[in-house]
Amino acid sequence: MSRASSDVKHPTSDEHHPLGRPSGGWQLRLYRIVFESDTRAGRNFDLVLETLILFSIVVVMLDSITVVSARWGHVFDALEWFFTAIFTVEYIARLVCVERPRRYAFSFMGVVDLLSVAPTYLAFFFPALQALIDVRVLRMLRIFRILKMGAYVAEFGELGRAILATRRKIAVFLSFVVMVVVILGTLMYLIEGPENGFTSIPISIYWAITTVTTVGFGDITPKTDLGRFLASLMMLMGWGTLAVPTGIVSAEFATHRVLTEGGTRTCTQCGNPIHTLDAKYCSECGALLP
Repeated sequence: MSRASSDVKHPTSDEHHPLGRPSGGWQLRLYRIVFESDTRAGRNFDLVLETLILFSIVVVMLDSITVVSARWGHVFDALEWFFTAIFTVEYIARLVCVERPRRYAFSFMGVVDLLSVAPTYLAFFFPALQALIDVRVLRMLRIFRILKMGAYVAEFGELGRAILATRRKIAVFLSFVVMVVVILGTLMYLIEGPENGFTSIPISIYWAITTVTTVGFGDITPKTDLGRFLASLMMLMGWGTLAVPTGIVSAEFATHRVLTEGGTRTCTQCGNPIHTLDAKYCSECGALLP
């Protein structure tokens, strides 16, 4: 996620800020309110903004209920235009208070901010676009700025690095899963056949995917004993399928944490916790370290 419009805390100079922090005047005062949350005005601005976002999402959800919309539709329309006007002013304020408005406009959060107001205006001319207003839920990512959850943001960064470091292992694992569902789906097509709902190999592969991932929509089910036996094996295999990528990322995450924080290794035989990262054997009992 681009950090161009969030979690920016008083850079020391303009070149260290991707958007160009104003040097003074009304732009700097507005910037501190809109982009920074370590002042009372900034915190209040963020809290009010998040509250409005929450209410706007609730309005969109309620408006999708036919019975409720039929009675309160005119109120929801008025509220939607009110929210859109507020978010439009906020979007313009973000553009005018930075030195590089173009960079903000094309950043991740800049695009999200634009998409949160554009659908309402477009829906005025094209009613079918009304559903796109739900993209505003993405703006809830800014909740991390309000609650000053810096530790959680850092953890997300570490998780992202762990996933990036294990991308080849995960790709290999997913390739294996694809081969499994293709083979088992084809077998199920041969076993059950069109008379039991498995009308084609792609449909059978779809069933295999929903079964291995333990989703199981139930729209297609095997009817023969052999088919049910194969389905049972796939369901059991699904539990392991879910655990493998989690274990890969978790192991990389733990390794990264140990390497960066300079942790020690503990012997599983005698419990001696004092070992360097490059140690292979326990200095107390001589057991092989994990």
